[in-house]
Amino acid sequence: MVKDFIDEFSRYRALGEKAMAQVSDEGLNRVPTADGNSIAIIVRHIGGNLVSRYTNFLTSDGEKPWRDRDAEFVEGPFSRIDVDGAWKAGWDVLERELAKVTDADLARTIAIRGVTLRVHEALCRSLAHTASHVGQIVLLARIDAAGQWKTLSIPKGQSSQYNQNPTLEKGPAR
Repeated sequence: MVKDFIDEFSRYRALGEKAMAQVSDEGLNRVPTADGNSIAIIVRHIGGNLVSRYTNFLTSDGEKPWRDRDAEFVEGPFSRIDVDGAWKAGWDVLERELAKVTDADLARTIAIRGVTLRVHEALCRSLAHTASHVGQIVLLARIDAAGQWKTLSIPKGQSSQYNQNPTLEKGPAR
């Protein structure tokens, strides 16, 4: 169901936002290793990818000719306003366009870089791609926040306690 994709994308948007809220402005641009990416660069890439993939999602190739993917990986510095803007732009397009997709559309085909995919397959790929980058953001944010980090999931050593009331879980839509 399309709603499942909407819900999962929403979870990853919230996770990324909670992680970035714990990062210093300086930390947004910190590149941890040679040839690595900062949170700002990863956000610019996610934003660029989502805008490209989901603009006219059902009717045009997901890799738009106007997208400059390589520019998404240029080092900053970028302000928090720049980072927030790139993040919001991508997610706004995704949310607006997914709201137009129906369950019947999942069997339709679309193209990305000229390769034909079923809509369901394209959504799975996009969700996995986005989730992997949000995981990178969480890791980099946790390193930046160091001892000030507020966990975004079950705290270490508290699994049994959490399992008594699993508030982070959601059941199937009924």
